[in-house]
Amino acid sequence: MILAQQQRQALCDTALAVGPDAPTLCSPWLVKDLVSHLVIRERRPDTLPGIGVSAFAGHTDKVQDEFAAREFADLVALVRQGPPKWAPTAIPAVDNAINTAEFVIHHEDIRRAQPDWAPGEMASQTEQGVWDSLKRIAKISYRQAPTGVVLVAPGYGRMLAHRPSAGRASVVLTGAPVELIMHAFGRTGVAQVDITGNEADVAALVDSERKA
Repeated sequence: MILAQQQRQALCDTALAVGPDAPTLCSPWLVKDLVSHLVIRERRPDTLPGIGVSAFAGHTDKVQDEFAAREFADLVALVRQGPPKWAPTAIPAVDNAINTAEFVIHHEDIRRAQPDWAPGEMASQTEQGVWDSLKRIAKISYRQAPTGVVLVAPGYGRMLAHRPSAGRASVVLTGAPVELIMHAFGRTGVAQVDITGNEADVAALVDSERKA
């Protein structure tokens, strides 16, 4: 089973365990809303523009709310089944490239929002897959950073995610790949990363995160 599929199944297991009305880090979404998002992302291409463009968000929200009203176990089963045969992500290599990060992050969105959450070690295969995903998307995630950003994952590698502008230096974020990708996707309050660098540059990056 490829990594994206493993993470898909793990997310589904956790969603069922905590239930449809449990919180997520994607507030105000509850687990049923997050699962509905995953369903329409794969099965309703007409909703995709609204995921990233506010002008189309009304239609996307309407469809997502309709799905969220369905039986929760049925929604989770749709996610667990994987993409329909006509979807590009039905091809395993495409699925791995696109969905590994998606399912890891959203799984953590569920796990870390629960009151009994505690950090734990990820399998090295998962961390490597997340690091590979991060190498493809880090420059996009940090494109508006006010400082340079260097990501360091001990045992996996180091990368320049954003070059510093004039008058600024780089800030170094160090952590496990899963922690770094959580930070890169705005989960800065729960991402367990060490931030080092010039005091003014660190403050500028942290302040930009608060405003994001």
